[in-house]
Amino acid sequence: VQLQASGGGLVQPGGSLRLSCAASGSIFSITVMGWYRQTPGKQRELVAIITRGGSTNYADSVKGRFTISRANAKNTVYLQMNSLKPEDTAVYYCNVRQGLHYWGQGTLVTVSS
Repeated sequence: VQLQASGGGLVQPGGSLRLSCAASGSIFSITVMGWYRQTPGKQRELVAIITRGGSTNYADSVKGRFTISRANAKNTVYLQMNSLKPEDTAVYYCNVRQGLHYWGQGTLVTVSS
């Protein structure tokens, strides 16, 4: 399974970005799709996950600001990020579970004025 993420970039505080991640390759039954993020010197942390049925779970720090969604027919997961804060600056990684965990290459989100 290969994952291709896109949508990162530089945005001012209070702004919005939308991340996308498309899975391809030997796909037969992806269960959970999600986003994690990591900053230098810190462990990778969960941002949001979504099950095939649409159930979601968010980190407390992003609740009410970020929305995860997925298009099962396209094997794609999205992360709409609103009201961005400087502390949201990180490399964001998409993740899918199909038995094993698969990771995308990471996309940098920088929130700065």
